[in-house]
Amino acid sequence: MTHRIYRVDKFVVPNQAREEFLTQVKNTHQLLKAQPGFIQDFLLEQPADSEEFNVITIVEWQDTRAIENARAAVMAMHKSTGFNPQEMFVRLGIKADLGNYKPINA
Repeated sequence: MTHRIYRVDKFVVPNQAREEFLTQVKNTHQLLKAQPGFIQDFLLEQPADSEEFNVITIVEWQDTRAIENARAAVMAMHKSTGFNPQEMFVRLGIKADLGNYKPINA
């Protein structure tokens, strides 16, 4: 039996970093949508205050194997383009809380 899995990432982004950050997120999600096992995604934002805002991305995957394969595809894309997410986070002052979640069965 396969169980759906959700990738939920929360970012606190300074206002001046918003455009560059969202460009990278949208590029990544274009790749994710083309991966086997992708079901749906959500890109959500909330103003935090006058200096920063919160972004949450949620991607629903068919199973653990699908999310692992997608992660490998994203890493390959980053390598081929020379993009380093951790460097961008530090450079732009972005705070991230990243993780995989599964449904709680009642």
